[in-house]
Amino acid sequence: MSDKIKCVITDDEPFARKGLQGYMEQIDFLQLTGTCENAIELNSLLKKEQVDLLFLDIEMPYVTGIDFLKSLSNPPKVIFTTAYEQYALQGFELEVLDYLLKPISFDRFMKAANKAFDYFNGQRTSQDKQDYIFVKADSKLEKINFPDILFVEALENYVAIYTKDRKIITHLTLKMLQEKLPAGAFIQPHKSYLVAIAAINSLEGNVLHIQQYQVPISKYQKEEIMEKIVNSKLLKR
Repeated sequence: MSDKIKCVITDDEPFARKGLQGYMEQIDFLQLTGTCENAIELNSLLKKEQVDLLFLDIEMPYVTGIDFLKSLSNPPKVIFTTAYEQYALQGFELEVLDYLLKPISFDRFMKAANKAFDYFNGQRTSQDKQDYIFVKADSKLEKINFPDILFVEALENYVAIYTKDRKIITHLTLKMLQEKLPAGAFIQPHKSYLVAIAAINSLEGNVLHIQQYQVPISKYQKEEIMEKIVNSKLLKR
């Protein structure tokens, strides 16, 4: 990305806005598009301006930063700026770029800015190269290594992730999880399932056998699924 990253600062504290603005002026690839005192002002600004990145406070009057972000259908990328660390998990779930705890030092701000630079330049950051994912289950974050996943089953607004030694239920859609999994390593034999190709033991009729489990294959998908399995050369014998 050759252009600068267009940013908006939203915080109900004037001192906080001024501090972030001063930091931003030191980073040559960040461009301040506007500052807002609350989510209502930000909502109006986003209807008029093209914005790449929001530096967004959480605890604000009228509407919190989290609630505002959830209300947007296609939000810009976000870096939360807050004095409250208890919102970190929600920030993780909303896939924000970073989470800055006040008081924010310049070196920590610069680290977040560099993360944004990497993201907007389409570079594969260290997070993209991870071979694991964290999901929320039973009020805690569970780490799941991609090679350990056997298959995933959709359960309305939840998914059940079956691994080599456990079953984890988390509040995600199948599509959301699929976007996080390594491309090419998983197939979707049925609208309700994702399967790790490497975990398949055999294919019989319209069923995939994966250890003690059986996963159905949609009749419309069978030919495509068989082709992917054969081409992968990973089908166990």
